[in-house]
Amino acid sequence: MGTVDDYLHGLDPADRDAVAHIYDVARSTVPGTEQGKGYGMPALTYRGSPLLSVMRTKKHIGLYPFSPEAVDAGRPLLDGFDVEKGTVRFQPGTPPSDDAIRAMMDFRRAQIDG
Repeated sequence: MGTVDDYLHGLDPADRDAVAHIYDVARSTVPGTEQGKGYGMPALTYRGSPLLSVMRTKKHIGLYPFSPEAVDAGRPLLDGFDVEKGTVRFQPGTPPSDDAIRAMMDFRRAQIDG
């Protein structure tokens, strides 16, 4: 197990399903990810850099691609979501679309690849 797996194990089932799905989409979009940490949060990393963290807070689930520009890349597909610099907030029953996640992950991978 890794940091993401450990984190998922501790979540309530509805939260776990939503968070795990986002991580699955990220892994399929960016092959070669590993489990690690980014800014102290369980995260997927790519080439040693943080790629994505998805965390449950009291009021929502936050999706953090460690880049405001990556969030902006997905913004056209995030109508109705609480989107701020570097963060997408949502409820477990209404996660962002797979296309929005892919857009953010494609952008973030390109940033890391330089």
